[in-house]
Amino acid sequence: MPLPLILGIGAGIAGAVGVGSGIRGGLKMKDAKDTMELAKSRHERNLQKFKEQNEETCHDMDELGTYEMEILNGFKEFADAIEQIQNRPDFKTFHKEGVDIPSYDKEKIREVSVGAGILLGGITGAAVGTAGGFAAAGATTSAVMALGTASTGAAISGLSGVAATNATLAALGGGALAAGGGGMALGSMILGGATLGVGLLVGGIIFNVTGSSLSDKADTAWAEMKTAEEKINKSCLFLHDLSDLSKKYLNTLQVVDREYKRHFLRLKKTIYKDYKLDWNEFTDEEKLNTENTVLLVGLLYNMCRVSLVKKAEKENELNSINKKEAEDTMHDATKVMEQL
Repeated sequence: MPLPLILGIGAGIAGAVGVGSGIRGGLKMKDAKDTMELAKSRHERNLQKFKEQNEETCHDMDELGTYEMEILNGFKEFADAIEQIQNRPDFKTFHKEGVDIPSYDKEKIREVSVGAGILLGGITGAAVGTAGGFAAAGATTSAVMALGTASTGAAISGLSGVAATNATLAALGGGALAAGGGGMALGSMILGGATLGVGLLVGGIIFNVTGSSLSDKADTAWAEMKTAEEKINKSCLFLHDLSDLSKKYLNTLQVVDREYKRHFLRLKKTIYKDYKLDWNEFTDEEKLNTENTVLLVGLLYNMCRVSLVKKAEKENELNSINKKEAEDTMHDATKVMEQL
């Protein structure tokens, strides 16, 4: 075969191989860019899911925290009324079927009432999640801390409970700051890039990288998205369970509070309308109503002490939901209500 023909055939084969390699390279780049786009899109959906769950949990926790503070703040009116009664007995600790409700303590009741009033004033205009931080840490504890901080002249905005402006992030990492946890900073650290955007997915897709380099970047981006997805899913599950518990707890609290208000209304009638200021003038029915009112105050005080979030033992770990204590307290509340 003549040499020019051989060279021509060789050139044709080489050209065909080159075209084939180019096609394969182009397809590889397209697959890589598709992977990047898919990873980015999936990550954005994951972030949206977290945002929606975060907003729902913040709303539910805020509702509970505000309601608890309103209950505690209302104790001042109860304390003022009960102190009007002369020769009243010492209202002893309630103990029955494993349920313990502390005896009436005037100083504690007044203290927590004033502290709750301070925090209620600070909630107005505060960031979403602030009131929820009180429920996460325990409303009674937060109220007592508020009173202590206020007595030193420090700004209420500096209160650790108030500073945790996002109850859910605070709950994820170290609990609300009022409970001595790491608060939002730790919560953000645990979620890390998951809440801020992940590595290569931040700022769009890198189209100016070519060849195998783009393929490597795509693989890295996909791996980062999957890691973030795992963290987000775990966080969303935590927030969903916290939201669910807070709604159940609020419902039980409202039932007890309605019963307390019904009893207290009758007690106020006895004191302020019938002008009975001596225990010896009370009828048996009025005495029983007074005792039950005191009991319900103790029950509400106990319920508001429960922190819905349990602080993790290690700083870099997620907190846990204080489900057992919350459920035990709700069970105790049901038992007490049955005794009335």
